[in-house]
Amino acid sequence: MGIGFQRGSSPQLLAIAIEEVFQKNILDERAIAGIATIDTKASDIALGELCQLHNWLLQTFSAEKLATVAVPNPSAIITKTTGTPSVAEAAAILAAAKNTQLGTKLLVPKNIFRLSALPGVVTVAVAEEMQP
Repeated sequence: MGIGFQRGSSPQLLAIAIEEVFQKNILDERAIAGIATIDTKASDIALGELCQLHNWLLQTFSAEKLATVAVPNPSAIITKTTGTPSVAEAAAILAAAKNTQLGTKLLVPKNIFRLSALPGVVTVAVAEEMQP
């Protein structure tokens, strides 16, 4: 199972966003194989700390690669700022695609999180590899 992030912020907000998405959708956080985002976020400190804490793989993809993925919620604003219509959903789908023969399923479309007590905005989407 892969989680795609669109925008980073504090490690606490990232953790809260993941927890809320997984609880709301009755998913097991132990199934998380990794986190994925656009390559321009590869050096995001909060994202790195969260992945290190949970021993999750961090995968990044170029805007060009992300733009090749069909997603249910493309955004003109994200296209203008990143060069791809989707970061969170597309990154989750690409990260979950270990075996390209099986395909992937977007389990949770993008969810945008903001908390007044913590800085930043996080967008989370969850995908998994389809089972044979």
